Parts: sequence; structure tokens; C-alpha cells
Amino acid sequence: MADGKIFAGHAVRRLRRTTGLTQQAMAEALDISASYLNLIERNQRPLTAALMLRLGDRFDLDPRMLTADEPGGGADAMRRRLADPLFADLGIDRAELAEWLAAAPGGAEAFARAFDRLRDAGAGLAEEENGALAAVRRETERWRNHYPDLDAAAEALADELRLGAGDLYGAIVDRLRVKHQLAIRILPVDAMPDRLRRLDLHARQVQLSEMLDPASRTFQAAFQLAQLEARAEIEALVAGAAFGDRVAERLFRRTVTSYFAAALMMPYGRFLRACEATGYDLELLQRRFGAGFEMVAHRLTTLQRVGARGLPFFMIRIDRAGQASKRYAGASASPLVTAPGRCPLWNVHHAFDRPGEIVRQLVALEDGGRWFTLARTVRSQVRSPQGIRAEFAIGIGVAAEHAAAAVHARGVDLAGAAVPVGMGCRRCTRLDCPQRAEPPIGRALLLNDRERGLTPFMFAGD
Repeated sequence: MADGKIFAGHAVRRLRRTTGLTQQAMAEALDISASYLNLIERNQRPLTAALMLRLGDRFDLDPRMLTADEPGGGADAMRRRLADPLFADLGIDRAELAEWLAAAPGGAEAFARAFDRLRDAGAGLAEEENGALAAVRRETERWRNHYPDLDAAAEALADELRLGAGDLYGAIVDRLRVKHQLAIRILPVDAMPDRLRRLDLHARQVQLSEMLDPASRTFQAAFQLAQLEARAEIEALVAGAAFGDRVAERLFRRTVTSYFAAALMMPYGRFLRACEATGYDLELLQRRFGAGFEMVAHRLTTLQRVGARGLPFFMIRIDRAGQASKRYAGASASPLVTAPGRCPLWNVHHAFDRPGEIVRQLVALEDGGRWFTLARTVRSQVRSPQGIRAEFAIGIGVAAEHAAAAVHARGVDLAGAAVPVGMGCRRCTRLDCPQRAEPPIGRALLLNDRERGLTPFMFAGD
């Protein structure tokens, strides 16, 4: 089980300033020395579990707030922004970045917002087109795709449903019928050709398409139950996001409702224990919880409960054109998820050549990070009236240093040779990549009629 140290100097400093305390006064309240508190505020010492409990007890602070609002998404996210070629000549190292985040968290957050806005504009994405999606993605990453209140509520409801029936789908159907006077009705595709789920309040029915497999049928029923029984927790999250945009609110509401439905199917405690007992075996987890591959992959990114953390996985879903329709970094802070582009050498693209098969790969990034990744294709169960059936590749991964606990990593030398990948050609500065499609941003092209390198785009190095 992976459990990283918590550095939250900016949050502790903000708390001290809002309460009007000096470092000496706050240190006395926490039973520590002023010099130790100073190190914590400068992110040179992590918060211990005992100290987090004292902060909660003596300052009425929710411990989740220590990690839920890091400026710019935290040090890893800020490093990814500063890796842009625009800042290549500045030489900002980790120590300098840590000092910046500790000393001026507001300024760091302002920089992050401005950089993200300009980056989106530079990518040719109009604000009215990507505003809602970008806002929801930022809110999801702010929570690191882990909502403790939803997990707790879903776990309690799952335990209650288990008392009545061993079959979760049957228990949900009974709950909807008895408590909410809603019946589940499976409709033929001819009657519902372009919908998977529909709520007919006049008929008091939740109508599901016959095309849904058992896992998806359970998920859709759980989604409906979440709308009815987790309304308070869901609306609290939506209100806390303060989007100021109805589309973003509705999209985020759907996102967290789906989270609750998945948590109901895969309750946190039981799911984490199964992960550790099976070595995060994706196929076994699918069967044990009656879930689909994509559902399990997504759930792996959420295992961040304080005191009961799982491996910090990320997840991404792409189509054959490389377009990402789902991206969850979770606690991994992996640039493979947040980067605007993807490398064709990463085998998440190759999964389309081996449909239904899990392919694995050890990759190395330009910043020295090493990641163990898995990829597999999934297909939509339904097709459009024109006969089109969607197909995606699901990529998940974990830092190589944590991957030894995963059964899929057996036989892989996690310290051995790794495939060098980048963040898309426009962000990658590797000089010797034969797969390069275009030069990186901010690097001058070098043209020589007497020579031909591995790539037609030779450019100035560091």
C-alpha cells in the first residue's frame, strides 16, 4: 500500500494568518517548537498524523483541506507547467519551486491560472467550447478524483443493501421499488434506440436499454439510486465548486453521481482489500465486483482515503485519433495524463492492434520519471443508428517505484530499460526520436542540405 508524505505548508501558514497567530503562538498550541513549525510552513517537513489530529482538534480544521487546495495543483503540477520550453533558460529547480509555493501560494495559483488560460488559447480552443469541460477537470483534479464523503455514504449504503440480498443489482431494484416507487424496465433497442437510461416519472419507471451488459445495467441502476439517496452529498460538492456556469454544474453533478454509483458497486474498504489481496489484478477485480474494465480502471484512481491508501494509479481514455475523453491523474500527478499531447511510442495507442488484451510497458519521461503502464481496448455495447460502435483504449499506470505490488508487473524489470516517451512532439525535446512528427515549441529548426538525421525536424538543443 502506497502512502506518501503530506507537505501542506501553504495551508498551515494560511490557517495561522487567518487566526491572527504568530508562529510562536501557534507552535505552543500544537505542542511543537516554533522552528519546527517554520520548517513545516516552508514545506521542509511533512505533517505527521498526530499533528494533523491536533490541527483538527485545536483549530477545528478538516484534515482534507490540507491537501485539497494546493496552489496550482501542487508542486508536481507546477513543475509540469515550468517544463514548457518558454521557461527553459530559467533553470528553476525543485528547491526554488518549493520556496515559491511556500512563500507566495497566491502568486503561484495566479500564475497557474494564467498559464492554463494562455495554453488553452494557444491550442486553438475557444473558451465557450472548452470552458465547462476545463472547469470540471480542474475541480476533479483539485480533489484528486477522491471524494471521501461520497465514498463513506456509498459504503454505508452498500453494506445496507448487502443485508437484504447478495445480488447488488437485485438489491438496488428492490430499493428503488420499495423506497422510491420506481420500477426498473428493460426496453428493446427499437423502443429506445438512442438512450441507455431514461427516467419516466409519469410511468414511475427507470427504463434501461436491453443492450447494456450486466455490469453496465447495475451501474445505471446505481446512478439512479445515487440521484435519489446521495443528493445532499452531491449538491454540497457542486455548490462548493462555485462554477458560476450551469453547464459546468450539470457536468460536474453527473461526474460525481457516477463516482457514487461506482463506489456503490465497489465499496472502498472491500475494494481496497481485494486490490491488495489480488495484486491489483484487473480481471479478477472485474469478476469479483461485477464491474467492467473501464469501471475498475477508474476506481483505481480514487484510492486515497487517509490511513487506507492504495497504489496511486492514473487513468486515461483515448480514441484511435489520440483524443482523450477521460483523464484522471488521481494521486499519481502523472504528466502522461495532464499533457496536451501523447507520444505514439506509448503503447496505449498500440492496444487497438490487440483488442481485448492487456498490454504492458515501462516508459521513461524526459524529467526522469519512470512509469509502469497497462492498456486495453473497450467497445461500446450500443451502436448508433448508422451502425457505428465506439472503441477506446484505456490506459492506466503507476510510478515504477510502486509497481512491484501489482501482479501485472511480474516478470518486468522495473529498474531496467524503459521506452523513452514524451508529452507529444510539440512538448518533447528529445533529439533522436525517429517518430517525430513536428518540432517542439520554442526551438529553432536547424537545416543542413548536406546531412539527414533520424528525423526531418532537427532543432537546437539545450
